[in-house]
Amino acid sequence: MNINLLDTVVLVKELPNSGLQPGDIGAVVALYEPDGVEVEFVSASGKTQALVTLKLADIRPIDYHDMLAVRPLDAA
Repeated sequence: MNINLLDTVVLVKELPNSGLQPGDIGAVVALYEPDGVEVEFVSASGKTQALVTLKLADIRPIDYHDMLAVRPLDAA
């Protein structure tokens, strides 16, 4: 999988400690060899929800056929 800095990516697994669910969209803000990425996830208002270090297997590139949606954040 070819992921570059600032790519928009989709989370493929749940990260309950960060309030993230599969399908959440983030931006790659750092790349770590051999297979690490730092991804920033933001709310619709632009507030950072989470900044997490993930493996490439935890994300996928956004696809032309993906539909964007909005979900409420858990009140925490």
